[in-house]
Amino acid sequence: MKNVLFASLILGILFTGCSKKEPVNADVAQELKPDYDTTAIDSFSSGATSVDIAEQIRMSSVKYRDSVKEALRLQEEEKKLKEELEKENKKKLDEEKKKADEEKKQKKATETSTPNETKTE
Repeated sequence: MKNVLFASLILGILFTGCSKKEPVNADVAQELKPDYDTTAIDSFSSGATSVDIAEQIRMSSVKYRDSVKEALRLQEEEKKLKEELEKENKKKLDEEKKKADEEKKQKKATETSTPNETKTE
């Protein structure tokens, strides 16, 4: 029984695998034809870019690149300024903390010295 089922399964796979396949489309060149125009345009034909327009395109691209460089430079300067301000603020805070600590120490020193003086009197 097991052999019959196994044999029928193998035969079924062989029949489906070896069956006739549909023929491939003979017009492969037609399928590969691009949807756009690939003809070369002569510099004197209609649709060609004039020298003036090409120069304007080049100039605008140079201006664009320059403007991008300028924007990056300005961002870097702003970052540097912010970092400097943060450093200055940290220094000021550190100085204020040091002053506050010194004042606390002085207060503690004066408080500890004044009770001693009152006790000795």
